Amino acid sequence: MGATFTISRIELKRMLTTLGISERNIDELIAELNRAHRHANAVTFAGMLQKVGLKEDDVSNVLRRIGIDDITITSIFNMLEEERIKSAYGRVVDISLEG
Repeated sequence: MGATFTISRIELKRMLTTLGISERNIDELIAELNRAHRHANAVTFAGMLQKVGLKEDDVSNVLRRIGIDDITITSIFNMLEEERIKSAYGRVVDISLEG
């Protein structure tokens, strides 16, 4: 099992506010985390941060501040990109089976 990193709700709100994320988007992100029992894997969490408007550099900074190293952060972004490619490819290609 991978490492676990923890950040307080207050600290997360403070970080995201400093990065210019609206209170509404912050509340939506925290609500989404609460629905997931306040847990998310790092790839999902990074994707959530991007959805609220953070650029990759800012997402990297948030991940660093909660203790994730640069090598792992690179892997997280690689996995996010792979997910996007698979998602886009699935929309472009339609396969049907005859007979």
